[in-house]
Amino acid sequence: MKAEYDLSKMKSRKNPFAAQLKKQVTIRMGDDVVEYFKSMSEETGIPYQSLINLYLRDCMARHRKLDLSWE
Repeated sequence: MKAEYDLSKMKSRKNPFAAQLKKQVTIRMGDDVVEYFKSMSEETGIPYQSLINLYLRDCMARHRKLDLSWE
C-alpha cells in the first residue's frame, strides 16, 4: 500500500442509491416539538432529524394509531 494516495485526478459521481434511502419533505412542527427533539439530540449525539425519523419509524412498525377522541 502507498503511504499517500493522489485523489485529485479521481472522478466523482453521485451515489445512485442515495435517492432511495430518504425523501426530503417539508413539515411544519411546533417550536416545542423541535426543541424537544433537539434536546434529545444533545443528550444522545444523534441528529434531531434522525431522531424524529426513528420515532416515526417506531410508530409505523408498531402500527400505532393516534387517539383523537376528545371529551
